[in-house]
Amino acid sequence: MRKTTYAAGALSLAAALAFAAPAQAGGWHHHGDDPAKLSVLHGVPGLTVDVWVDGNLTLNNFEPGDLAGPLELEAGDYEIAITASDATSADNPAIGPVTVELEEGKNYTAAAHLDADGAPTATLFTNDTRAPRNDNKGKLTVRHIAAAPAVDVLAGDTAVIEDLSNPDEATLRLKAGTVSASVAAAGTTAPVIGPADFTVEGGKNTIVYAWGSLADGTLATTVQVVDSEKQGRGRH
Repeated sequence: MRKTTYAAGALSLAAALAFAAPAQAGGWHHHGDDPAKLSVLHGVPGLTVDVWVDGNLTLNNFEPGDLAGPLELEAGDYEIAITASDATSADNPAIGPVTVELEEGKNYTAAAHLDADGAPTATLFTNDTRAPRNDNKGKLTVRHIAAAPAVDVLAGDTAVIEDLSNPDEATLRLKAGTVSASVAAAGTTAPVIGPADFTVEGGKNTIVYAWGSLADGTLATTVQVVDSEKQGRGRH
């Protein structure tokens, strides 16, 4: 299912979104309300893209594996289209156009990626920013956005996340520290990614994206660390 996407690169993105923001909303600057926060991940191997927001070229030559943001944006709808890097308009997108609905105070990551069968698609994830009760604990979230069947995530030879399918996610609550993890086909222990060390930061959500294509040998990971938010600020 094509839910949403788009890609971004700090200053040029901020300028374009200020232009594309809801009319008279003050662009990406907020006035007393909690803005939405948006990061963007490019998880389509071998495809350098341009990103268009409401028909405006926002990001030029966004590379696979790149993660941009977070940007603070006013709540509202943004139409996103992703094209080949030599496109002269958003008229013939490779992905989209999709409408991204951002809610006040929420934290999002938009990922352009492959579906399980290898077709380009996009997913908008809402990032968990709730602070853990114990600052010595953190969260490790795994998101499967690769052209691959369901997987298990292993700590050593033990499956700590089982049968995770594209484009689903699973979250573990762990003590802060370094975790050695690998990704294997569901029900097996032979790694298709890793083993690799991931750092779980206390009080934060460490998000590991598994992207690329198993058949093409392009599986890779990108890590995003999302800070926790203090509650009680009018969040929904």
